[in-house]
Amino acid sequence: MEASVVARVESAGESDGRGLPGPDRSVPEALVELRMLGPLTIRRAGSVVALPPSRKLRALIAYLALAPQAVMRAHLCELLWDVPNDPRGELRWCLSKARSLLDEPGRRRIETAQDTVRLALGDCHVDVIEIGRAMQHGIDTLDAQRLRALSTLFTGDFLEGLEIDRNPFFNNWLTAQRRRLRACQVAVLEHLAARLAAGSAESFACLDQWLQLAPFDRRAHELMLDSLAHRGQWREGQEHLAAAVRAFEAEGLDWRPLREAWRDAKARRATGPAGAETSAKEAAPRPGPPDGALERSGRASIAVMPFVDEAAQRGVRGGLADGLAYDIITRLAKLRSLFVIAQGTVFALDQRSVGPEEAGRTLNVDYVVSGTLLRQDKRLAVSVELVESRTARIVWADVFDHKLDDAFLALDEIGNRIVASIESEVEAAECKLAILRPPNSLDAWQAHHRGLWHMYRFNREDNERARHFFEMAVRLDPTFSRAYAGLSFTHWQNAFQRWGEREPAIERAHEAAGQGLAADDRDPAAHWAMGRALWLRGRLDQSLTELQRAVDLSPNFALAHYTLGFVNCQSGDAEAAIGSSDHSRRLSPFDPLLFGMLAVRAIALVRLGRLEEAADWAVQAAARVNAHVHILAIAACCLAMIGRVEEASVLLASIRKTAPSYRIEDFLAAFHLSPEAEALFRDGARRIGLG
Repeated sequence: MEASVVARVESAGESDGRGLPGPDRSVPEALVELRMLGPLTIRRAGSVVALPPSRKLRALIAYLALAPQAVMRAHLCELLWDVPNDPRGELRWCLSKARSLLDEPGRRRIETAQDTVRLALGDCHVDVIEIGRAMQHGIDTLDAQRLRALSTLFTGDFLEGLEIDRNPFFNNWLTAQRRRLRACQVAVLEHLAARLAAGSAESFACLDQWLQLAPFDRRAHELMLDSLAHRGQWREGQEHLAAAVRAFEAEGLDWRPLREAWRDAKARRATGPAGAETSAKEAAPRPGPPDGALERSGRASIAVMPFVDEAAQRGVRGGLADGLAYDIITRLAKLRSLFVIAQGTVFALDQRSVGPEEAGRTLNVDYVVSGTLLRQDKRLAVSVELVESRTARIVWADVFDHKLDDAFLALDEIGNRIVASIESEVEAAECKLAILRPPNSLDAWQAHHRGLWHMYRFNREDNERARHFFEMAVRLDPTFSRAYAGLSFTHWQNAFQRWGEREPAIERAHEAAGQGLAADDRDPAAHWAMGRALWLRGRLDQSLTELQRAVDLSPNFALAHYTLGFVNCQSGDAEAAIGSSDHSRRLSPFDPLLFGMLAVRAIALVRLGRLEEAADWAVQAAARVNAHVHILAIAACCLAMIGRVEEASVLLASIRKTAPSYRIEDFLAAFHLSPEAEALFRDGARRIGLG
């Protein structure tokens, strides 16, 4: 079975297009209801529908219910049948029975088209999809009533008792779904516990259930100890602490934070006002992104679990999947923007059959990466997920496919793309979190990401706000090299866009980049910032040296590859610029600077005389929503060079609207073009009146 199908089905719980009622609303009696938590149950008009005894029929209904799109019949046959005499015939029988259970007069829910099957449940209530949708929307925003309603949906294990002998694909899918839903249940209980009054009976019941599901979740123990202290149950608290310490010690886990939490809880109760009602939310770490991890490391924390090799024997280590996980861990650490859990720790947890979601809580990290590897028909497919530990929200998921002619080359290429995607997605997630916090509550990490959010707007006002937050970040942490790189970028923008006096901005960009290098000479972002600053000063050879150093430190740093192309496309090696542009886009296909990556290719193509291609790439760059006026000018001039004057005039109108006094001299002053390239752009500008 194709890995992409499994990956899509495993993430189907996050689908948002099914129009399901929320868990705090009753299900209309006429609605068909599928319950998959516990034994599979179908209700129609409030009555339970009798199901045939066939396990494969039930498995088929569940699998199709969670598939976000139509599934090939061949995949379903491979999923559920262990080489029977007539797998397609058995599938037809199961589909016929499923229709009798789910279809109604005038409403066909089992849809077949050509060689695909789809289960349309837009008018039905499905407990697992409802939970997945709530998790993906953000359970940290839900109130206690909504969380209680969600928690009532967890009435048992996913498809309880539905394992099928000799069906490894289905059983693997089943295990993954059960693991995922247990993580969702734990997340719901954590956020519910944080909204309940400490020491209340409901709070204790919630914490007990949470600890049963995640016995090594430090935060659950901290809340339990705080609740016991709130009630003045010192003996019970001491007993709970002792039992937890023994359990953590037996697993080789650090129990010292638990002892510190108990000491702090007792101190708070001893010094707090008599009779004061303190909620668990006030007394313990907040749910959502683990603030403790941010304060401890200054960076978001991440664990990369060993990947599952579908072709390897269970328990056999050291194959391609382990090599890929190790490579990702090493490359993420080289980025120096994340706190990465060491390989030995995550592999040890995996050996004890600790799944990714449980490992994330045990390690108290912000994010967990997991995946599977499948070799089929001389191709290698790797499915990857990035999950936010405390909310069980899938931040990003993708499937990477590569020819298996050279296994090591395939792993290298896939590893590059995975690492770049993880960095980009974590950065985007952290930016969203930072933008929601009050500015006066930000720590250095959060201020840095608040700055990134504004920086990527690419306009003068947001650039100034970004500068303010980067300055806040380095004030809070003078050793934060990434924040210096961001600060240098804002000054670079001021110089490049002429948003103020150019020479002072160039000096500030160079100074901030130098401070970043002094803070951490091994941070690729610091060398990237210095390379850009040196380019502003016209020191092109030194600029290329710094940018190459950034790439050497982290081959997955997409912005360094892009900026190498940016420098080369203007007056250096045009062919190398195209290679750098293409590589940066492969590494980060949704990058905020994608417009620049596309424009680099266009300028390089102009220098190579390939003007038709240059115009096409420049138009793509100008179509990006955050493309600034120089990008529009590149596209307008390229179109004019090949006689597409009418299209160029439309872009010229956009330029005039944004910058009424903009001229070709402004464009040429921003870049360091070769004389030949400058002549071509002047000619294009003349044709449309941009002179």
